[in-house]
Amino acid sequence: MTDSSTFSRSFGIHFIRYAMAAVLLLGGLYYAWTTLPSTTPSRDKREAEALTLVQGHPAIGHPTILQAMNEHVRTMKDRGQGVRLGEWRVKHVEGDIYEIRVQLRDQGARGQWFEREFIWHAHLELKKVNAASLPADGVTPKGVDSDP
Repeated sequence: MTDSSTFSRSFGIHFIRYAMAAVLLLGGLYYAWTTLPSTTPSRDKREAEALTLVQGHPAIGHPTILQAMNEHVRTMKDRGQGVRLGEWRVKHVEGDIYEIRVQLRDQGARGQWFEREFIWHAHLELKKVNAASLPADGVTPKGVDSDP
């Protein structure tokens, strides 16, 4: 009788241990699936070129637009204010023109939140970047226009 009760107790303990391990594993997978950032969907070569053109374009007071945006985020965090730079999005408009957007949410001195959307148009054939929104216009220097 002792052998069978020891066997059933041992089986029960193993079953509970495996069930707990399975629950923890499934919980970890669920957490990773729902909260970790997903990989950026693969962009075609032209979209990547447009994004690189905009992010590498000179900015007012900074070497590039990307550095200007990242520096703004760093400065806000250093002041203890909330800030969030969204994901860079690329959309084909027509021909060689692509639209690049990024949203910036930051907290004002009185605690209110502001959301701005920066929009640029990248002309791949001309290797030219134009600000297409008022916030982007405040970051992008005015270029010398060669068009009459």
